[in-house]
Amino acid sequence: MASFVLVFASAASVYRAPTAYAAQITTRSLQLVAGAGGDGGSKPGGTVNHRFTFTLPGGNSVGSIKFEYCTIAQVNACVTPTGLNTTGGTVSLGSETGVTGFTLNKTTNGAPYLTRTAAGIGTNVAVTYQLNNIVNPTPANYTFFVRISTYASTDTSGAALDTGSVAASTANPIVLSGVMPESLIFCTGATVSTTAGIPDCTTATSGDIQFNQLFSPSDTATATSQMAASTNAGSGYAITVNGPTLTSGSNTIPAMVNAAGAGIVSTRATSQFGMNLVANTAGVAASFPGTSANVAPTPNGTDLRGQPASEYSVADRFKFYSGEAVARSDFNVAGPTHAQIYTASYIVNVAGNQISGTYTTTLTYICTPTF
Repeated sequence: MASFVLVFASAASVYRAPTAYAAQITTRSLQLVAGAGGDGGSKPGGTVNHRFTFTLPGGNSVGSIKFEYCTIAQVNACVTPTGLNTTGGTVSLGSETGVTGFTLNKTTNGAPYLTRTAAGIGTNVAVTYQLNNIVNPTPANYTFFVRISTYASTDTSGAALDTGSVAASTANPIVLSGVMPESLIFCTGATVSTTAGIPDCTTATSGDIQFNQLFSPSDTATATSQMAASTNAGSGYAITVNGPTLTSGSNTIPAMVNAAGAGIVSTRATSQFGMNLVANTAGVAASFPGTSANVAPTPNGTDLRGQPASEYSVADRFKFYSGEAVARSDFNVAGPTHAQIYTASYIVNVAGNQISGTYTTTLTYICTPTF
C-alpha cells in the first residue's frame, strides 16, 4: 500500500497598508488684527481678529479646516494657551477668500474649525479666513502656535489631508501719554515771518519803528508793525492796544476817536493819529500798498478764527483808543485758532501849526485768552 503524505506548506505574509502623508500647507501666516473695541491685535487678553492666510496644495475634496491653538508647534500634544478664548458669543467667521462656503464651529475652546459640504478644490489655492473676536492668550510677549489641518470630513474627523502651522505673539502695549496745556502763542515786532508757511514768533523783529517820512501838513506819514497769535482757549482770545497817543513833551497829536466807535477817514492838514488792521489803498498813502495787509491766513471760521475788531477792520478808516480790542478770534464762532499774522497800519496827519518835536508813543498789545 502506498501511502501519501500530503504536506501543505503555508506562507505567512504581513500586509502593510500604505502610509498616508499629509501634504504641506504653504505660504502660511497669522495676522493679529485690531478688534472693533479698539484692542490692538497683539494685546494680551485683547478681543481681536485672527486673520489666517495660506495656500492649499489642492487636489482633494475638503469639508473642514481646523485651527488648533497650541503652546508648541507641530509636535507632541497640543496644550491650549492660557487665557485664549475661541468660544465667546461674538466669535465669528469674517472674510473668507479662495475656498469659500464655510461656517464656523466654535464648540471646543482652542480648536475652532470651518465646515461645509465637502467639495474638491483646485491646485495651490491661496485662501484667507478671519476669525473675529478671539480673546488673545493673556501672557504678555508670549508666542503661541496654531496648527492648521484640512479634512475630507465635515467635522475634522479622520486623517488630515494637508497640514501646517503658524506662530504669533502677544506683546506688551506701548502706552504713550503727553499733556497739551492751555496754550497762547503771541508776539509783536516790526515784522513777523512764517516758517514752512506757518506764522513763527521766533522770527519777530524789533519793535522800534520809524514813520516813513517827516510829519507834514501836505502828506500822510505811515508805519506798520505786525503781531501773531494762536490759542487753544475754548472761547478764543482778544487783543487790545494800550498806550498814549503820540507825544512830544506837553504836545500831542490827537488820537482818532469816533464816539460811534467806527474808524475815521484820514484827513491831511488835520492833526490825527490812528491805526487799523487791514490792507489800505493808495488813496490814503502811497506807501501803504504792499505794506498794509489783511490778517493772514484768512479767517475761515473753523481753525482760523482771528480777525480785526470791527472798529479797525475797514480799509482807509483809522482809530486809536487805548484799552480797546483791535482783534479777536471770533470769526463765525469764538474759539481756538491756528496762528495768524496781523499787520497794524498807523497814520499821522498834522496841521500846519503842529508844534515841532520828536513825537513818540509806546504801545503795548495784550492778548488775553479765555479758557
